[in-house]
Amino acid sequence: MQTAQPSEDAQTQLHRNQLLLKMAGQAARLGGWSFDIGSQALDWSDETCEIHDLPDRYRPTLDEGIALYLPEYRHMVQHTVEQCVRDGMPFDFEAELITARQRRIWVRAIGEAVRDTEGTITGLQGALQDITTQRAHETERHALATQLSATLESMSDSFFTLDKRWFITYVNAEMTRKVKKSREEMLHKLVWDVFPSTENSRFHACYQRAIDTGKVATVVDFYEPLGQWFELRSHPTADGVAVYFQDVTQKRKDGEQLLLLQTCVERMNDIVVVTEATPIVGDGPKVLYVNPAFEQSTGYKPHEIIGNTPRLLQGPGTRRDVLDRIRASLERWEPVREEVLNYKKNGEELWLELDIVPITNAAGLNTHWISIERDITERKRATEALRQKDNLLKVGGRVGKIGGWTAAPSANAVQWSDEIYAMLDWPRSSPPTLGEFISLFPTDSRASFKALIDECAMHGTGFDREFQVTTCAGYLKWVRVAAEPAWAERGGVSGVHGALQDTTSMKQVEERLREQAALLDKAQDAIWVLTLDGTVAYWNRSAERIHGWTVEESLHQRARELLFNNPDVFDRCHASVMQDSEWVGEIEYKTRDGKHLLMVSRWTLVRDEAGQPRSILAINTDITHQKKMEQQFLRAQRMESIGTLAGGIAHDLNNVLAPIMMSIELLKDSLPDPDDQALLKTIGVSARRGADMIRQVLSFARGVEGKRQEVSIPDVLRDLDQILSETMPKNISIVSTVAPDLWLVQADTTQLQQVLMNLCVNARDAMVNGGRITISARNMAVDAHYAAMNIEARVGEYVKIEVEDNGSGIAPDIQERVFDPFFTTKRLGEGTGLGLATTMAIVKGHGGFVRLHSEVGKGSRFRIYLPADPHAEGTKSSTPLTAVPKGNGELIMVVDDEAAIRQVTQQTLEAYGYRVIVAANGAQAVALYAQDMAGISLVLTDMMMPVMDGPATVQALRQINPRVRIIGASGLLQSGHVTHGAGSDLKHFLSKPYTAEIMLRLIDAVLKE
Repeated sequence: MQTAQPSEDAQTQLHRNQLLLKMAGQAARLGGWSFDIGSQALDWSDETCEIHDLPDRYRPTLDEGIALYLPEYRHMVQHTVEQCVRDGMPFDFEAELITARQRRIWVRAIGEAVRDTEGTITGLQGALQDITTQRAHETERHALATQLSATLESMSDSFFTLDKRWFITYVNAEMTRKVKKSREEMLHKLVWDVFPSTENSRFHACYQRAIDTGKVATVVDFYEPLGQWFELRSHPTADGVAVYFQDVTQKRKDGEQLLLLQTCVERMNDIVVVTEATPIVGDGPKVLYVNPAFEQSTGYKPHEIIGNTPRLLQGPGTRRDVLDRIRASLERWEPVREEVLNYKKNGEELWLELDIVPITNAAGLNTHWISIERDITERKRATEALRQKDNLLKVGGRVGKIGGWTAAPSANAVQWSDEIYAMLDWPRSSPPTLGEFISLFPTDSRASFKALIDECAMHGTGFDREFQVTTCAGYLKWVRVAAEPAWAERGGVSGVHGALQDTTSMKQVEERLREQAALLDKAQDAIWVLTLDGTVAYWNRSAERIHGWTVEESLHQRARELLFNNPDVFDRCHASVMQDSEWVGEIEYKTRDGKHLLMVSRWTLVRDEAGQPRSILAINTDITHQKKMEQQFLRAQRMESIGTLAGGIAHDLNNVLAPIMMSIELLKDSLPDPDDQALLKTIGVSARRGADMIRQVLSFARGVEGKRQEVSIPDVLRDLDQILSETMPKNISIVSTVAPDLWLVQADTTQLQQVLMNLCVNARDAMVNGGRITISARNMAVDAHYAAMNIEARVGEYVKIEVEDNGSGIAPDIQERVFDPFFTTKRLGEGTGLGLATTMAIVKGHGGFVRLHSEVGKGSRFRIYLPADPHAEGTKSSTPLTAVPKGNGELIMVVDDEAAIRQVTQQTLEAYGYRVIVAANGAQAVALYAQDMAGISLVLTDMMMPVMDGPATVQALRQINPRVRIIGASGLLQSGHVTHGAGSDLKHFLSKPYTAEIMLRLIDAVLKE
């Protein structure tokens, strides 16, 4: 009995523990299971049966248990259980199954191997938990987190959070864009490490104030690394602080601009008046503001008009109808422009030109009127004086049906009556000068008319003569000109008064010309009429279409300058038609946009009724397109013939070489003598070389791709040097430089030689009087910086071959066309226009690209970039370079007119530890340098820029600081040529395009000097 009592207590405790375990299992939806390998029995606890919606003590087989899982999980479950049985690998997975009641639930299954005393696996045991509710909660939390994240990511404001240790715990997308840093560069890092300049700044104080007070803290400050103003709001949180910030740079600029506009208004010479919007009736709206110009013009002080109405300025001469028009426009809320006679405080007349407009608020309501008023008193007085003189001239015109004019030779001035404007077809909007009046007369009588006017003005000698003039519409008219001196009050001649009378049959001439013009406008040829001195008097519609100038733009222009690239051609044609009355031939004309036209032109001398030369009629047929098509057809025909001939010859040569090469193999066995064998080997090598040459001919004739193999560029250049030394003129020197350890390229040797020969022949033709051809080759690694500046380039290793001459160069306007097929700058018959086109095609076929830099009068440089393999067999490894140097926050100024180059260079320098400011031209660079001379460590400037070029920029910077560090950059010429223009002491230069490594190493070297 004494031993039975403890055993009974243990059983009771065990039973209690089992009840508690079962309750916990039911609460947690957790059950147990076991599997015996020997009996293949699978035992489930009651909780496990309940999870599967099966009755207690249910005993499924292992396959039945696995079959309850969804099909997509069964293989995984099967494999996991088998691996545990076989290797004892424990498992813990989550999967979805279907219960006996067809419910889809998520379960977590945990299992491990059961071993006997010898370590042999005898079974499995584990637990199964229904985690459907947890998964639903997790999905809901994930959805809420996703929604919150999406909200923060879509915000237009920048947002980030800090914990109480000042570590960044979250940043949204707008912040990464605004500060130009990725999330990886900011998250879980100390904010002072990411943004060093904000520690102990006003931003820091704002964060701390929010934490200390538990209230939102706000600050506006300038963030120097980005060069922007930010408004920052710090919200305290349980973990630290949440920060919103906005870029308010533009807002501050708007405020500064508003202040600037206010200053401008205060200093305007025109009067500015602001009034209330209403009332319109009665005395009108009250004045709220006037600028200082009001007092200067009217004599009234601001306090005398503010609170009053503009009626204060009105007087006896102010017209009632003008005031009524102003009021009617104001009542309709329409802008007003009127001229009003007002009065100053001292009673003097004051003519004002008013521009009144309504001011509307954001809601569309009119809140004020603003009036800009200009003092036009002197203009009115001058207009009145001119009106009186004009009336005098009109009287003479009405009485005698002639026009009157007044001239002042000393001032080159003339005034016409309305009759003369109409008579000479002169635009009233452009009053003439005396010189323009005289220019209407023909060349042979112009000097005579001017002498008569000068004689009348100097000695008072009047005249009455007839002349022929050309009107602005291109008409020839006979006019009678009479003049007499204008005497001053104190004696002496002050000018010349005169009359002009039309003595031609005006209506008949106009009608005849109108009919002729209607017919000529329908012609497809360009037809124009010139006066005898070469001025355009008529221009038909086809002339507008072909040449580009409208009738209005071409009339009265001199054809010699308007239409001819070479004025000497016009002189010869003009002289011929004046001598023979007719000229026919082909002439090159120009169009409005600078293009060249080849036309068949027929010039005819037109005579009047008396047989005197009157004008020149030109009929022109455009044959430009026809000529170009003929030239291209002939070129294509010639190239087709060459290709056909080359293909035929190659075919026949192959037929000749085939039996030779086959016979060699037969003769090798029948001629054992070593000398015979050597001879056969020589014949075989020669025959194979001939076959290779034939394949190249076929490649050219039929477009077959050549054989690619590893090629050593030094070997190609060595063979090229030998060819050039035998073919180039003696007055042209050839200089070749090859970098050591040059990489191999996959190429066709013959095609590469063709490329280099094409470039050298072009260089030779550009140096008529001799010169120098420089050929160089070196390895080059194209990085992302270089590729960003060259659209055809790809990141990788290249061999760069340069062919440079100091010849005549290539004009900028044709540099984009030199690689076009059949385009050539050589004279007719001297070039096909295929050399550079073939060069481009071969280089691109090898996966490379070509760059051209040229300057007229200084030479051209062609750069050939061929993909290389540094690891190819036979390529020697170069000495490894030291790591690319980085900066220590030095401020570098980058000056370049190309926005893409500025951006790429700035990004590269900032990535290597430098600070950067940029300028788009030399003038901007000098202004920025003057503001921060001590802070800028080095200037990297392009040498070819608008506004102020590189040499001028260098000189200006040295005027500010003689010790300034400068690196020049250009793609046009070698550094020596460029630096000569900037001063002999510009020692450092980058040849465009350059890699990031070359730039960084040079900057580091210059900064260390």
